[in-house]
Amino acid sequence: MAKQDLDKKKRKSCTLCADKVESIDYKDGAKLRRYLTEAGKIIPRRITGNCAKHQRMVAKAIKRAREAAIINYVFD
Repeated sequence: MAKQDLDKKKRKSCTLCADKVESIDYKDGAKLRRYLTEAGKIIPRRITGNCAKHQRMVAKAIKRAREAAIINYVFD
């Protein structure tokens, strides 16, 4: 394989694992917006680089924050 192909397949490391995050607070809207697109959709883990465990925690926190009206469902 060429060096160019290896660079494309390199996995991103989970920043939440690196910071040893145990839980994600749904009340921290600014931190959760980092995992949302401009349209308000949750960014998939293949783009964010999160592990499966932390991606589930992020998704659950975002959904709770939306329900509590901390962040919007759709951004205009």
